[in-house]
Amino acid sequence: MRNEMMRRPVVKEDILTLIRDRQKKLTGKLGDIEREAREKGVPIIPHETVVFMQFLLGQLQPKHILEIGTAIGFSASLMAQTAGPDSHVTTIERFDVMSEQAKKNVAELSLENQITILEGQAADILPTLQGEYDFVFMDSAKAKYIDFLPDCLRLLKKKGVVMIDDVFQGGTVMHPVTEIHRSQRGIHRKLNELFDKVLTHEDLTTSLVPLGDGVLLITKEKDNVSL
Repeated sequence: MRNEMMRRPVVKEDILTLIRDRQKKLTGKLGDIEREAREKGVPIIPHETVVFMQFLLGQLQPKHILEIGTAIGFSASLMAQTAGPDSHVTTIERFDVMSEQAKKNVAELSLENQITILEGQAADILPTLQGEYDFVFMDSAKAKYIDFLPDCLRLLKKKGVVMIDDVFQGGTVMHPVTEIHRSQRGIHRKLNELFDKVLTHEDLTTSLVPLGDGVLLITKEKDNVSL
């Protein structure tokens, strides 16, 4: 369950301590879920990304949020709480054990009316979704980001934001593929394909942020965008 890439910081250790350990902690039940997940090595977003997401959503004030990769429901609950009671999060999870834990956490946080968990493969579910989302968060299989992105952009409203987590592959994403362990080369190629497609795209505005194992932010500048 542990994400070993999170043990390979992409910023200096002292700066990592500053942004991960010294920023405001979560309180209440959501804070308890975060602490328990860290103790057990359950893969959730690192605390510096938690704080960044709170700040970003506080500015964007999204009402309709889509998440790919529910895990235990931590980030979905964080987004729902941060965006407020008028917001709604639709989140997709492929693993039964994760979705069951997510349902329990969502219930304990009394967020059942704000969070809808769709169980199944994102590749099957995304094409069936309609409507516009203000914010999309992807934190799933890294090799699938480039495959999921066209549907995410289709569903995203103009000037909406896609946030993609863990895009630096433990700081190795720009290393020659021959230096990457064979088990990780598929992910390496797919992440670089993602960068090639979006970073200089004329209809997208992007930003790479060295939080956790890297965050990619994407805004679309017109209604219909093709990759």
